[in-house]
Amino acid sequence: MKKEIKIGSLADLPAAATEFVRLMGDNTIFAFYGEMGAGKTTFINALSHALGVEEDVTNSPSFSIINEYRSDTTAELIYHFDLYRLENIEEAFDIGVEDYFDSGAVCLLEWSERIEDILPDDTVRVYLAINDDLSRTITLEIPDNEDN
Repeated sequence: MKKEIKIGSLADLPAAATEFVRLMGDNTIFAFYGEMGAGKTTFINALSHALGVEEDVTNSPSFSIINEYRSDTTAELIYHFDLYRLENIEEAFDIGVEDYFDSGAVCLLEWSERIEDILPDDTVRVYLAINDDLSRTITLEIPDNEDN
């Protein structure tokens, strides 16, 4: 199933993130795709806030590869991955990516194409596109699972 969310400006981010949360269902692994500057990190920060993470806690995990957040409203863990610096899939295994996927916690992955071959079948693929007017379109490809 495909769903689209339009983001006209930065002011629209909170509403877009709230809509995304509504579409998440029971899915936990979200692979984000988009060119450099498409707004992956910015949207994931807004999404984390919509999930109950304090605003000043989130940032890009470029240096650490993985940031761990905890929702203040549900106490659930959220893992934010920036896989840009990974050289190969073995490095993903070295950081224990499969354990994170199996944890049941929400996993938000930037630069998912670096580990495409090992993403679980139930991964929701999220594409961020920059439109001609510089607005953004988020397209979610949600797998058809019996659990959804």
